[in-house]
Parts: sequence; C-alpha cells; structure tokens
Amino acid sequence: SLAASAGAFAPSTPGRTQTAVDRMVMNAVDAGKSSDRTSSSSSSSAPLAAAVPTTAAAAANAKKDPLLIRAARGEIVERTPVWMMRQAGRHMQIYRDLCKTHKTFRERSEIPEVAVEVSLQPWEAYGTDGCILFSDILTPLPGMGVEFDIDDKVGPVVEPMRTWESIEKMHLIDPSTAAPFVAQALRTLRDTVDDQTAVLGFVGCPYTLATYLVEGKTSKEYLEIKKMAFSEPKLLHAILKNLADSIGEYALFQIENGAQLIQIFDSWAGHLSPRDYDEFAAPYQKMILDKVKAKYPDVPTVVYIKHSGALVERMAGTGVDVVSLDWTVDMAEGRDRIEAGRKAAGLSGRGGVQGNLDPGVLFGSHDTIRERATEILKKAGPTGHVMNLGHGIEAKTSEENAACFIETVKNFRHEGQA
Repeated sequence: SLAASAGAFAPSTPGRTQTAVDRMVMNAVDAGKSSDRTSSSSSSSAPLAAAVPTTAAAAANAKKDPLLIRAARGEIVERTPVWMMRQAGRHMQIYRDLCKTHKTFRERSEIPEVAVEVSLQPWEAYGTDGCILFSDILTPLPGMGVEFDIDDKVGPVVEPMRTWESIEKMHLIDPSTAAPFVAQALRTLRDTVDDQTAVLGFVGCPYTLATYLVEGKTSKEYLEIKKMAFSEPKLLHAILKNLADSIGEYALFQIENGAQLIQIFDSWAGHLSPRDYDEFAAPYQKMILDKVKAKYPDVPTVVYIKHSGALVERMAGTGVDVVSLDWTVDMAEGRDRIEAGRKAAGLSGRGGVQGNLDPGVLFGSHDTIRERATEILKKAGPTGHVMNLGHGIEAKTSEENAACFIETVKNFRHEGQA
C-alpha cells in the first residue's frame, strides 16, 4: 500500500537523513503553522502599492517575501527569478532512480515524503527560485467522486462521463480529507527551502480537467468534449461548474498549507476557438481566480495554456496576475497584448508575464541557450517577469543544459539591478 511504502522511503539527496525528513514532516504537522504561513502569504489588507520598493537597492533589502513572489506582484526586483515547468521529473537521473523504488506516479506524488523529495530535487540541483509541489492536476478528482489512474503508456485514465446520470456522483471536495498528503508536503517544503525560495502550488482548470472526464483519457482532437459542447452545452457547463467549485477550494487549501503562489493550468483550452474559450474556459478560470483573490488578495496567480497565441488578451482579461506565455508568442509583443487585454477588461496595470523559452532550445548548445534566454529577458524588461520555459521541460533534456539555462537567467541583470 502507499502507506506501507512511505515507511520504506530513503531520501536520495546527499546530506539528508531519514531522521531529518521524519523530523521535518512531524514539525510541519504542527497545526499552528498553517495560519502563520497564510498570514505571511497574505500579510496585509493595505494597498499593495504602499509596500512596493521604488529602487533596485530597496528591492535588494526587501527580503520579507521571496524574489519570485515580488516579481509576480510587479515589484521592482534585484534580478529576474526563474524556474521551469515540470522541473521535477524525468529529465533528472535522481528522479529516474527513485522511480525504480516508487514505481507509480500516484505513489510518488501521494506519499508526502516522496513528493517532498522529488519537489526538492531540481531546487537542490539548480537553485531555482521556485520550488513547485510534485503533484498532478488530477490529484483532487477522487475527492470530488471521480476516480482515475495514470497508465505509464496511455497517461491519465478516467471512466468517461457523458450523461447527466454519470455526473450525479460528483460532489464538493473536502481537501483536508481528500488530499492530506498535499498539505503535509507543502508544509514540509516551506520548512525546508530558504526564505528566498517560493513554494509554488498549482491546480488544473475546469475545461482541461473536463477533457479527461469526458474523453476518458488524453486526446489529440478532443472530439467528445466538443461534441458535448455543441450538442449538449448545459451538461458540459454543469460539469465545469462542479469542477470550478471544488478546484477553488483546493487552491485555497494549498495556500493555507504553505503555497505562496498558485498557477492554474488550462493546458487544453488552446484547442478552443476564441468564442468557445469565452464560453467554456474563461468563466471557470475566473471563478477560481476570484475565489483566491477574495480570501488571499496578495497571493499571486498565474495562468498557463499551451498554444495560446490567439488567446493572450482573453487570458489577461480574467484578472490573473501573471500570464504564462508559450514559446509561440514573441515576449515583447506578448507584454503589450497582456496590457491591452487587461485594459479592455477594465483592469489597471501592465500585468505580469512568465516564460517563454522554447523547451527545444535546451537541446541546443550552451551558447544558443544563453543567447535565446538573454533575448527573452531583454524583451520582457526588469519588472513583472518570471522567467520560465514556454512549456514543461522535455524528458530527454540534459541536466547540464537545464543548469545552463537557470545559471544564465540568475546571472543576468537589467540596467540598474544589483
């Protein structure tokens, strides 16, 4: 069983002992720490502008919040922060070795000690500015009455839900019952990383989750969910509403247990036309974002959609703090489009941006990696930018090239930065 496997876990990182991990986990269970972390993530109801440093020197001294969090809020920072989507996982030999002992993805992501170990691997190897929880967007589904499995060859597998009767089993999640391992892992990560590293949480958005529920597995064309959208839209909206209610609660749960930023993934919304995005994706993204901001207004939010070039303005119009661009959008043009999208939606400010190096560049030479990364950094400018890839790092990427990318960004300085 998973519980039995947890007892056999042996950390693979040098310098870490089983006793140390046990101690961190036990300390993290202290109930008082959740409220402490929540207050540090959402420290004041005063206007954010009052706390924003006005010079790079002041930014260097503003150590209360991690660099990545300050950048996501649009504050002046001493350098651009960097992390990589899918940074924990198959491209690292240490992870592949761990998989020999913990053979299933759910085992690796649902045993807290193992999830912590995997989450820390890229942070310890590369010194990334963000440490993201090792988990999956489908993790909360059983807590909503939807069981799933992850097949190593097929990917996620769910019993298809295509009728009104099939959705009757869905219910509102109780995250503390459905995913206590997520809380434990996040608390341990907060206890482990330094105070300038941000612990990142994430959720899947309703439309993308619905693709798995309706299709039953990963799809290339998403014809079943589109058939439902165009022939029985009320049924699809019912599924999306159920998902949005629960995912909003799950996002709050992550914040209350240590996540300092929430990234929402609507990966497959890029298959929608702009009109259908406005109907089936954006409103449900906004439900989650509004729920987070209503309770934790200072916690930054990020949205990512693969192949979202046609949707950038619409993504910005949801009110999200940061739009994560894929590699098909020019960074300078993307920044202008994000600002325009916010303005059209009646939102003030330029808005933040994340990304957007093509993951394929990491298969090039170190000189190419440095040149392409530097180009993006210059186009993005010194504020409101979190450097990342335009999609998750590919499994066959060399660790040396990943390290070159992170090092390049961490060494870069805009004029006036420390």
